[in-house]
Amino acid sequence: MLVIDSHTEGEPTRVILEGGPDLGSGPLSERAARLANDFTDFYRSVVTEPYGQEAMVGALLVEPTDPDCVAGVIFFDAAAVIGMCGHGTIGVAATLAHMGKIGIGSHKIETPVGIVNVTLSDKNTVTVKNIDSYRAQRAVTVDVTDLGKVTGDIAYGGNWFFIINDSPIPVIPSNIRELTEAGIRVRDAIYEAGIEGAHAGVIDHIIFYGPAQTATHHSRNFVLCPDNAYDRSPCGTGSSARLACLAADGLLQAGEEIYQESIIGSGYTLSYQHSHGPNAPAGAVIPSITGQAFITREATLVSNPNDPLRHGVRFAE
Repeated sequence: MLVIDSHTEGEPTRVILEGGPDLGSGPLSERAARLANDFTDFYRSVVTEPYGQEAMVGALLVEPTDPDCVAGVIFFDAAAVIGMCGHGTIGVAATLAHMGKIGIGSHKIETPVGIVNVTLSDKNTVTVKNIDSYRAQRAVTVDVTDLGKVTGDIAYGGNWFFIINDSPIPVIPSNIRELTEAGIRVRDAIYEAGIEGAHAGVIDHIIFYGPAQTATHHSRNFVLCPDNAYDRSPCGTGSSARLACLAADGLLQAGEEIYQESIIGSGYTLSYQHSHGPNAPAGAVIPSITGQAFITREATLVSNPNDPLRHGVRFAE
């Protein structure tokens, strides 16, 4: 299996060029469901130890259904096939540029949740215009073990998020383990309460926000992903969901730029425009996310049938 690895503001992406499963043709949403249901061992093995690492997101390149798109891509982490990935899209664009498939300028990439636009400013700097993002519910309170009552917004940016604006734990690197455990407890409380996004959307990402560590920046976040790893970048889909909340509350104007810090201190430049699409949810925005990705590895992954860990390290429940 041929892969190219990169990192986007610290968060790794593994792009699969050759050797992935045959998912057939048709809408990417159907092919993504096929990957999720029929090829669990494959996608988990690509991003888990000993072949990958806990923070890695996989990006399987597939043929797009829209001829205007330069590529189709299906994203996944160790826990699930995911609808969209902002840092991964930046990584895919940088990878395509590294391969000579795209040049400076704007291009379209097809994902299972829709077509996104990417603009390559140089071989590392990419701006993603994401799909319609919106807030579904404001100020939802859940009772969380060891934390008490926690209030957050439910918002969509390509994945579903529970966004806690005032973190009960300081959002600083020394608290990464504590924030991870708190995020897991918040997500468990959401599941136990039966809280969902629109159309029964599973809320599998949790974000805590705190003050930025640099005076000119907007805020700092900690993002818990479905596989319980934390996002080293500020999370592109999470930032998209947050922009929708800021717009809904009148805290950020269309076209106004902010710099969003991640837990490790890297960041994205963010802005939005109001969506005027005929099927756009009420209050939807079109987020713009700018970050940098750097190629780290070109490799061939070997799956040895005699290797008992070829499907990745698993722990007994």
